[in-house]
Amino acid sequence: MPTPAELTQSFWTHLRSDMTVMAGLSAEDGHMRPLTAQLDGEGDHGPVWFFTAKDTDMVEALGAESKKGSITLTSKSHDLFACVHGTFVVDNDRAVIDRLWNRWVAAWYEEGKDDPKLVLLRFDPQKAEIWENATTLWAGIKLMMGADPKEDYEGKVAKVALR
Repeated sequence: MPTPAELTQSFWTHLRSDMTVMAGLSAEDGHMRPLTAQLDGEGDHGPVWFFTAKDTDMVEALGAESKKGSITLTSKSHDLFACVHGTFVVDNDRAVIDRLWNRWVAAWYEEGKDDPKLVLLRFDPQKAEIWENATTLWAGIKLMMGADPKEDYEGKVAKVALR
């Protein structure tokens, strides 16, 4: 049974390697969109950075303000799920853009780092609920034999602070 600290560590590990999350603002129409998350440095903490375009609904809704939002992560292996709440803000810090810039980001911006449509979003995570998937072959066999499946899920979820 993982501890909350282990689930938190697993979240950061999966976010760093899998990178794709669904992201949205709380005050929007409820739609979330896929974005590629990047972490700056080696630590397991925020902020989480996203390159996007100036003309997206999310950036237009943000304007120059910081607003509440969330990201959700489903690991590629489907063994970890997370919903993280925090705040989004446009933060076009050139030093961060320079550090995070790579060929995958460059492919989206014809004028490179100076492209007028380029926006860097900063997501400051505050709290999360993280689940480890308990759907294993053994859990399936136990269920087929009449065992209570809830036992396999006990202790595999944690509500954690990410500040």
